[in-house]
Amino acid sequence: MSEPDKTVQPGARKHTALPKAQTLIEALPWLTRHHGKTVVIKFGGNAMIDEELKAAFAQDVVFLHHAGLKPVVVHGGGPQISKALDRHGIVSEFKAGLRVTTEDAMDVVRMVLAGQVQRELVGLLNQHGPLAVGLTGEDAHTITATKHRPRIEGELVDIGRVGEITEIDTGAIEALLADGRIPVVSSIARSQDDHHVYNVNADTAAAALAAALDAETLMVLTDVEGLYEDWPHSDEVISRLTATELEKLLPDLASGMVPKMEGCLHAVRNGVHTARVIDGRVQHSILLEIFTDEGIGTMVVADAEGETH
Repeated sequence: MSEPDKTVQPGARKHTALPKAQTLIEALPWLTRHHGKTVVIKFGGNAMIDEELKAAFAQDVVFLHHAGLKPVVVHGGGPQISKALDRHGIVSEFKAGLRVTTEDAMDVVRMVLAGQVQRELVGLLNQHGPLAVGLTGEDAHTITATKHRPRIEGELVDIGRVGEITEIDTGAIEALLADGRIPVVSSIARSQDDHHVYNVNADTAAAALAAALDAETLMVLTDVEGLYEDWPHSDEVISRLTATELEKLLPDLASGMVPKMEGCLHAVRNGVHTARVIDGRVQHSILLEIFTDEGIGTMVVADAEGETH
């Protein structure tokens, strides 16, 4: 009879799983704190176009769902829209940081957001089970908008079918959440005034939905590590700041960060517990932000009692 292999220690297989068990235990307080809470996640930036990041994002959202949270995903689609407009021979033009959206361009925007970006994201989430349902702001009056005219050098400017949110109806999203689904919302809206469809900034839409849903957290994925202390002189990220502190910084922010940080400000001033800007270039950044002490981005919180704004 052959001797037993003495090179394999008893229980060694079991011990290799210990670090995994410890990681899960460390996440327990966060899992308990967030259980049953709604989390609105704005999907954007590099995470939208890199295949590995897209797959990791879908895994994170499904993990949140199975961990007892209620994730709602809101997306735009800037790079995909620009590519599609090029193919249709429509020039991409921006004013005041917003895409000038002609009627022809709006048809393309709607097609790309609802027919391409949303479908792909729903497909990635549904690889893990029959979870995701796509809708646009048009569906069930989820997002209503009016024509937005930005002020440039003191003048109101017409930039076409770009909308400003006037109303949110959370009925359809709440019904999906109650049914155990993950809503995936495209940032387009219909106007009550002229019944046209409008292109709405996805950061703004995510913040408005987070406030209307009384979400625990708004998370905005972006292509930077967070809000920098003194950019471009330093790459030190501000890990936490209050609404009032953020408001003071807004006038000096880079234009791309303004709608994101204004969205965070709107969210925490309207009942959302925390709003976070996180680096979507890091795989599993959502889990790192929600379930670790350090976090990896910038977190905005409401003012402490007695602080004014």
